Amino acid sequence: MNLSVLKETHPLEARSALSPAAAKKLKKLGATILVESGAGAKADFLDEDFRSAGCEIVNTQQAWNADIVLGVNRPTSDQLKGMKAGSLLLSLFEPYAAKGELALCAEKKLDVIALESVPRTSRAQSMDVLSSQANIAGYRAVLEAIAHYGRFVPMMMTSAGMAKPAQLVVLGAGVAGLQAIATARRMGAAVEAFDVRPEVKEQILSLGAKFMDLDLGETGTGQGGYAKELSPEAKAKQQQLLTERLKKADIIITTANVPGRKAPTLITEDAVKGMKRGSVIVDMAAPSGGNCPLTEKDKIVEKNGVTIIGLTNYASLVPSVASDFFGNNLVNLLGLILKKNDSGVSKTLDLQDDIIAGCLVVHEGKVRFNQ
Repeated sequence: MNLSVLKETHPLEARSALSPAAAKKLKKLGATILVESGAGAKADFLDEDFRSAGCEIVNTQQAWNADIVLGVNRPTSDQLKGMKAGSLLLSLFEPYAAKGELALCAEKKLDVIALESVPRTSRAQSMDVLSSQANIAGYRAVLEAIAHYGRFVPMMMTSAGMAKPAQLVVLGAGVAGLQAIATARRMGAAVEAFDVRPEVKEQILSLGAKFMDLDLGETGTGQGGYAKELSPEAKAKQQQLLTERLKKADIIITTANVPGRKAPTLITEDAVKGMKRGSVIVDMAAPSGGNCPLTEKDKIVEKNGVTIIGLTNYASLVPSVASDFFGNNLVNLLGLILKKNDSGVSKTLDLQDDIIAGCLVVHEGKVRFNQ
């Protein structure tokens, strides 16, 4: 049984699905690890680092011909066609937007685990790629905001004068939002946060931020810890109540997403027009349409004197640590799949296991993902 680590081909992707440190842990499960040459280069992992961890360096064709293929992002259709029947792919797959690729995998008799579909349960926490990468993204987003903000973030008192702390607002208190709050507080900002799920108020307060309490007439609490889409009436009320509050912010970091849907609009054009010149918006929902209509995907633009950052892969800006976390998640997940026996190691996809059943989106020629 061999596993391969692919070299990511997206120009903005610097992560690797496995780090040398994670590879050492994976070796203990008994499988042979093949690493495509250069797979870790952008994360500062050399081929020699993987060799030292017990991996074999291979070419692209050999990597795609493995029994189990590990990647960060969903492969292209042409790349999927290069996999052998019966092999297993583990990667972020974006199944909501991949109907054609799901059908192709079923046709080729590939098994596919979509890492973003790992259930958000206590047992699966160590396998949750979305959470590990969102933690990194929330931290890095604050650094990006500060780098583009032309004033002090903490309160500063000197003989030459005093600077007040930056007023920073975080919209959405999921994993990325909570890490953004914690990082901004460590930087000395005065932080206020909002979420449509009232149960996160205690977490926001515990990090030293204020909770922005808006009465929308309903909650956005969904299944599995995620937010659900609000009604049109609640959306309109949310925009109205937020607009005036956001005009006072120096920095806004938005993280609000609804799985499989376009990101909700939280920062209106009117709010942007009312913000002070030099203010900064970091729209972490840019990959799914953005929480601000003025956001431009993978661009940093200035609108009405406000800098709007629409980067889509913050974890990739911290590639070494992100790859290590990502790899550790995969090692823990593969612990449920790889079984040692007298003849070596075999692959077992147990549909009675709630974790495997939750993230196995294609199996034995059938698409299992329900939108």
